Amino acid sequence: MTETFTLRVNGRDQSITADGDTPLLYILRNDLELNGAKFGCGLAQCGACAVLLNGAEIRSCVTPVASVVGSEITTTEGLGTVDKPHPLQAAFVAEQAAQCGYCISGMIIAAAAILKQNPKPSEEEIKAGMSGHLCRCGTHYRIVRAIERAVKQGVQL
Repeated sequence: MTETFTLRVNGRDQSITADGDTPLLYILRNDLELNGAKFGCGLAQCGACAVLLNGAEIRSCVTPVASVVGSEITTTEGLGTVDKPHPLQAAFVAEQAAQCGYCISGMIIAAAAILKQNPKPSEEEIKAGMSGHLCRCGTHYRIVRAIERAVKQGVQL
């Protein structure tokens, strides 16, 4: 059944009309034109669709839009912009952590969630926190280095 929902996305209220069981990913990409989160597997297993919900990472491909009303949703577009990237995004650029770029939005979101929970994670904690994210290009070592760079720089989330 189609309803109107007000979502708080990247600090702004957005009104959308959709079925309550529509995946949040579809709303973000199709209705709000936020294309950072990607459709990967559709089963919450790859992490390409990751966004922050009240600061915690979720998989938007399996999250019904009705379940996130009243929550703060943050996408990679909400962290920073091309002209003014968030320091975490800048660390990923500095370490050349992206190759094809398909997974990187979800990787940055996962890194943000890790750093929000623990501003000084060890390498092992970073690897454990990132373990649910797949990168077919194999830039995992660069991704870990980017997060370590952000930690050394004292990045706040």
